[in-house]
Amino acid sequence: MGDHPMLFSAPMVRGNRSGRKTNTRRLFKGIEELPNGLFQIFGGIVGVTKEDVPIYAPEYLPIQPGDRLWVRETWRTESNHYDDLAPSEMGGEETILYDADADWRDNKTVGKTRVSIHMPRWASRTTLLVHTVRVERLLSISREDAIAEGLEWVAPTYGVSGIAPTWNGDPRKSYFALWDHINGHGAAAKNPWVSVYHYEVVDQNIDQIARAA
Repeated sequence: MGDHPMLFSAPMVRGNRSGRKTNTRRLFKGIEELPNGLFQIFGGIVGVTKEDVPIYAPEYLPIQPGDRLWVRETWRTESNHYDDLAPSEMGGEETILYDADADWRDNKTVGKTRVSIHMPRWASRTTLLVHTVRVERLLSISREDAIAEGLEWVAPTYGVSGIAPTWNGDPRKSYFALWDHINGHGAAAKNPWVSVYHYEVVDQNIDQIARAA
């Protein structure tokens, strides 16, 4: 069992912490379609059919059931006193503010924005306990899974408003709109292979959680 960082946008952080979001999909780049219509998985398994891919591909995923994910999100220190320090130079005693909360933005003395990729492990406040993994085509997502991706229901608008993922009517279409927003126009229609991680959310730093036996 391993620990892995994973990046989440502010709306998805809020989805995780509110309990709406319990799964995430990420591009699975290890599958190549061969000229004969068969597939090769990470250069290891050659000549499988599209029906076989979901059977063999999950064992090649870097994240497996039982692993833990520590969420990386956009952050900053409470004081701009630390602005000249790189995250690696901080000791962990600094008070951290998270952009997903955004209830402190009128405070002019807060530190500079730190993007999620630069969040150190000690600053993470959310841990995801992975229960199941699988590989599937993006367009295969179910209505229930689309909602469990953290989409919020709104009325009367439909689709994605700004960067806030919302749905009205068919949550699958809203999720595809969100995928295009993140990955570029038409990305969902290409129906890529994706890894699907279902998890339990724990609102604690990963090092504060006892690992399951």
